[in-house]
Amino acid sequence: MKQIIISVQLILLSSLLFNCQAQYPPNANLEKAKKAIAASNAILFQAFVKGDSSLFIDRYARDCWIMPPNAPALCGADAPLEFYKAAYHTFGVRNGKFITIDVFGDGEEFVTEVGFWQLFDANNQLFDNGKFLVLWKKTPDGWKMFRDSFSSDRRKQ
Repeated sequence: MKQIIISVQLILLSSLLFNCQAQYPPNANLEKAKKAIAASNAILFQAFVKGDSSLFIDRYARDCWIMPPNAPALCGADAPLEFYKAAYHTFGVRNGKFITIDVFGDGEEFVTEVGFWQLFDANNQLFDNGKFLVLWKKTPDGWKMFRDSFSSDRRKQ
């Protein structure tokens, strides 16, 4: 008898949750932002594959902040090139991958993206991975990274 009552309660709870979610219409602006972010993310690591910093720089707003771990923030229009040069020449980044977990916000001016990243060297070997939080800003040129913060999951040795 207990199992029947629990089953009925679970069915009612599932129905209630489904009905609550169905009351909210999809946000078309947020869906457009998600598509633009996915397209931008697909291009970003091509900058390292092709050795073309312009592909990287174009992902960022001119008033961006890039906040790498254990280092001062890089701010402004020159920040993306400065970061790209360090990633490419000092750390040997030649490819990477973003795994977006969530994008939320109103989709009008700003949205936030949360996820994981992986970095690969010239031999396509994974050498670092971690998590990120990016605040995206809608500009006249489309969605651009406005605040980019990330950290490694690898422990320092």
